[in-house]
Amino acid sequence: MQRQYTLFDDSRRLNLLPLTFTRPVSEIRVGILTITQKWEMQLGVSCTFLTADYLQNKYQTPAENKETCLINGGVIPSKSLINQINKLSNGQALVWNNILIATVLSKVPDSLYIPKTSDFNSLINLEEEPFTISNPWDIFTQNGKALELDFELITKGRKSEPLSNTNKALHPENIFIEKGAKIECAILNATNGPIYIGANAEVMEGSIVRGPFALCDSSILKLGAKIYGPTTIGPNSKVGGEVNNSVIFGNSNKAHDGFLGNSVLGEWCNIGADSNNSNLKNNYANVKLWNYQKKGFVDTGLQFCGLIMGDHSKCGINTMFNTGTVVGVSANIFGSGFPRNFIPSFSWGGAQGFSIYTIEKATETAEKVFQRRGISFSKTEKEIFEKIFGLTKEFRKY
Repeated sequence: MQRQYTLFDDSRRLNLLPLTFTRPVSEIRVGILTITQKWEMQLGVSCTFLTADYLQNKYQTPAENKETCLINGGVIPSKSLINQINKLSNGQALVWNNILIATVLSKVPDSLYIPKTSDFNSLINLEEEPFTISNPWDIFTQNGKALELDFELITKGRKSEPLSNTNKALHPENIFIEKGAKIECAILNATNGPIYIGANAEVMEGSIVRGPFALCDSSILKLGAKIYGPTTIGPNSKVGGEVNNSVIFGNSNKAHDGFLGNSVLGEWCNIGADSNNSNLKNNYANVKLWNYQKKGFVDTGLQFCGLIMGDHSKCGINTMFNTGTVVGVSANIFGSGFPRNFIPSFSWGGAQGFSIYTIEKATETAEKVFQRRGISFSKTEKEIFEKIFGLTKEFRKY
């Protein structure tokens, strides 16, 4: 019987909130692909998930009573890692610094079960340190490395579509354009890293891009956009203005002027015109970010760290975000001044104060957003919303 491959969440899921309120860890996009897509491309199979119970209905559960290879969803695959995984026999576990990387079991565990190294008698140490995502800021700090790996994986042995002579390209050998993409009168500088333009994506006139950079399928760079790598814009997104070293998961818009730097936006987010985030404190001190697990701020060790925004959150025009701001799921931010640097999920307001963004109003907005894309906001999505609303109640103290 063929072995199934299942990506599991470990305790890092709590460190990666609010981004993992709405997805398993492996569904995080870093580089060009999500971590799930990286594993599926390299393994040549579709993966299943072991994640939080309230998410499991949305994400495919592994088949019962079938030999299962469990793989840590926060680990990015490499050839050497996959070779070691494929050598595992039943009951053996692959570890690194007491962190479970992968194991093979005769049948799938209960979804509540998060395997630990102490559960196994036969432990095998990894041959080299794995490439992992453990904190929200890892997504943008490691995006350049992940993007280069994905670029090689996706483009190996393939030929790029031609680049129109209306464009100016530096190191065109490091630029790959998928079918259906449109690029005219743009400057593409791939000196410092590759540039990937996905299928049916568009780079409008006057855009200036410095790699590493990925514009994923059906996304748009608006007129005159200025992009500093390493930056990823996920599928079905519109981006304009100035962006530096940021990752947008997909289905989100920052369509107008304004600065986004050293930041991560989830899905279904919208950044209002002329909104900006700070990514450097005036005293040049390390940036601290809100951590849900510790219920307080933790030192990132970074001088540059901007905005972390969970799915479905939005801000009005001219919104100003302080250095190291964390916005939860389905928050609606507007008004003058700098709002607080931790904005709980389902919050409505800004610097002048917040109130609760009721689950009814938040769901109504999400339904409209989905309808614009021709998608139904399903019963499962509504149930996830309701669960997150309950899980985050304790943080809504205004």
